[in-house]
Amino acid sequence: MIKEEALIEEKEEKCNLEDEPKNRKCKNVIEEIAEKLKNEVCEEGKIEAAKDIRKLVRKSSSSGKTRVRFAAAGVIPPLVDMLRGCSYSLLAREAALLALLNLASRNERNKIRIVASGAIPPLVELLKFQNGNLKELATAAILTLSAAATNKPTIAASGVVPLLVQILSSGTVQGRVDSVTALHNISTSIEDPKLVLDARAVFPLMNLLKDCKKYSKFAEKTTALLEILSNSEEGRDAITNADGGILTLVETVEDGSLISTEHAVRVLLSLCQSSRDKYRELILKEGAIPGLLRLTAEGTPQAQDRARTLLDLLRDTSPESRFSSSTLERIVYDFAAQVDGTDKAAETAKRLLQDMVHRSMELSMSSSQLRASSCGSSKMQSL
Repeated sequence: MIKEEALIEEKEEKCNLEDEPKNRKCKNVIEEIAEKLKNEVCEEGKIEAAKDIRKLVRKSSSSGKTRVRFAAAGVIPPLVDMLRGCSYSLLAREAALLALLNLASRNERNKIRIVASGAIPPLVELLKFQNGNLKELATAAILTLSAAATNKPTIAASGVVPLLVQILSSGTVQGRVDSVTALHNISTSIEDPKLVLDARAVFPLMNLLKDCKKYSKFAEKTTALLEILSNSEEGRDAITNADGGILTLVETVEDGSLISTEHAVRVLLSLCQSSRDKYRELILKEGAIPGLLRLTAEGTPQAQDRARTLLDLLRDTSPESRFSSSTLERIVYDFAAQVDGTDKAAETAKRLLQDMVHRSMELSMSSSQLRASSCGSSKMQSL
């Protein structure tokens, strides 16, 4: 083992010695480009230097080292300065933006340096432009920079969220996809997790969810944003009014990944908890029960709990109800037969129904205790 490690070290040392002239040459080129960017008075010269940075990072066989070396050479502040429209043309801003995107890619420290150098305000201004290419590049930059946890509070506080929502509605396909990812990145900030979204984001998000694979990472991000929107009355109304909105959520519960199903069932639960009479029939009509039953058996612990709670809210044992106890028993039996086969279907269905009844009784008791506590508190206040 020691002999093998010694051979590996010998090979690595040999590679480093062989690459030394190449590394020295690359370092010299990087320093020349950096000096040109920092000291060139002519805008054309700065644009050329920015393009050289992008080209060298993309073509370098060790692009990670190249990014680190360029940052160490001090290119980030002058590139950020080129983003400001008061001093530079659109061509200069585009060249700087492309260079910064390449420097930030797969490098957490560079992402933080770019934001610390003041990149967010000029990027926000670029998002307001009519120029589609610059707006799309700025969206991609916000997405890339918001992946660093340290940057999220700064980006969230910059006023960028409404602009990203606008891109959801009017941007290119790539712009909309990048906007969703950027908004999702911002929403996961530990320091400021409460992302406030305009209900106008619901329609484009729902359209994107319809068109993507429900088990994809993109669906996970989209449903996470829809869950945030379902916390407001305006958001819930928009979800209901979206063409096929509830059906799309039901389909996600049926076909989504563990994460997207968890978000989707939370949206449906939020609707039903806010107004059972208003949303119950709408959810039932789209055939939510089989997917929810599957989720009680196969979802994450949180998704299972949410699915059971929603099933309890959807149940109605009154004689005039379309969703009677016999209907529920049949649906549960069919589901059990699919999971455990017909031989064990009756036993599985019985267990699932007992679990639902037990859960319903727990919720009912909790609700009664809450009402009693509330009444007691009211009487104390009146005294």
